[in-house]
Amino acid sequence: MHAEDTGGRRAVTLPCMSSSGTAPAYRRLSVQERRSQLLGHALGLFAHRPPEDVSLDDVAASAGVSRPLVYRYFPGGKQQLYEAALRSAADQLEQCFAEPPTGPLTTRLARALDRYLGFVDEHDAGFMALLQGGSVVETSRTDAMVDEVRRDAADQILAHLAADGDGGDRGSPRLRMAVRTWISAVEAASLIWLDEGKQPPLPELRDWLVDHFVAVLTATAAGDAGTAAATRRALALEESDGPVADLVGRVLPVVAESGHLLPGPTGPSAT
Repeated sequence: MHAEDTGGRRAVTLPCMSSSGTAPAYRRLSVQERRSQLLGHALGLFAHRPPEDVSLDDVAASAGVSRPLVYRYFPGGKQQLYEAALRSAADQLEQCFAEPPTGPLTTRLARALDRYLGFVDEHDAGFMALLQGGSVVETSRTDAMVDEVRRDAADQILAHLAADGDGGDRGSPRLRMAVRTWISAVEAASLIWLDEGKQPPLPELRDWLVDHFVAVLTATAAGDAGTAAATRRALALEESDGPVADLVGRVLPVVAESGHLLPGPTGPSAT
């Protein structure tokens, strides 16, 4: 990044490679590019500090521009900048659960979780401040953005569960509750993961959360016909050596250690 003096006004230009790839060229940023640049720097700062610890001077210094320039694009000051940065983060999080409705559901969930947890990893402190609340810049609008992310994630998962069903159905109340409960568990696990020094490794956390979803779904299906129908559709797409089969293979030996819990000759009906 370079600063140039243009008639007493400080313009910041970003280096670009020429078509030959050997010499940098410079250009002014458009209004939208400048705004996106400032939001990117702000989000980077909010990612690693609580919002109240980030000033407009910090954003200006990070972007290599003057404080008045930040005000020019965000005349509402820090509150407007924070809400715009949060909106940008919310848009990214909502995209995490966007998946084509094809293939095993557990594979789709794993890909979505990889994106979601990658965001958590990159924006650790900011993610904690965002979900735990209590920031001096928190408002009803910021709360609404966070709730929107949760509802959108739940809606996308419900759409996957209904993809082979009766078109547009978002499931029974019990199924909706199960999915929204799991979304809350993903949030809680993400915060605990950060608090525990980012342990266990992300792939292990992802796989555990997929197992958790399968467990919540099947437990709910045992007492709800609507969830049972959605679960059967989802299980029909799973591979015989996939995550669900692996989970069953790991759970059965644990239950088998207490034989009186199993049906059949070794269960309660045994004489």
